[in-house]
Amino acid sequence: MANETDIQVQDDIVVGLDYVLRLDDGEVVDSSQGRDPLEFIQGRGQIITGLEQELYGMGVGDEKSVRVEAGEAYGEYDDERLQNVPRDAFPDDMELEEGMSVRMRDSNSGNLFDAYIDEVGEDSVVLDFNHPLAGETLHFDVKISSLRQASDEELDHGHVHAA
Repeated sequence: MANETDIQVQDDIVVGLDYVLRLDDGEVVDSSQGRDPLEFIQGRGQIITGLEQELYGMGVGDEKSVRVEAGEAYGEYDDERLQNVPRDAFPDDMELEEGMSVRMRDSNSGNLFDAYIDEVGEDSVVLDFNHPLAGETLHFDVKISSLRQASDEELDHGHVHAA
């Protein structure tokens, strides 16, 4: 069995990733600092495509800055993903604020969707079903903290299991 220092990022490898995510203006919107590294199985679409593609071939300790355009991240912002919903679709005692995240259930399929309140009116609420980072170019500073072969069970289940 190859040891961790011989492994490079490739499909079906569990990657431990330390990262800082910034927008074009330099604002940090996410980071693994102060937390455990993000762990995922490479090649399974568990992280955004543009970042996943840039990690191939890296080894433990390798660092890289990666720019990911919106189309390879959370997509372009789509005005058609805004929806006007009657105010009475929400509980009377619910305090609604712009930017607030809400979980909605589709009345036809029962599927859950995350939305963000774009605007609160007297009789209606405008919900935004775009991802909050849709339309944004993302700038990652990444460092590979660990690599290991995914277990058969992890590959079958499609996710990393806690050690």
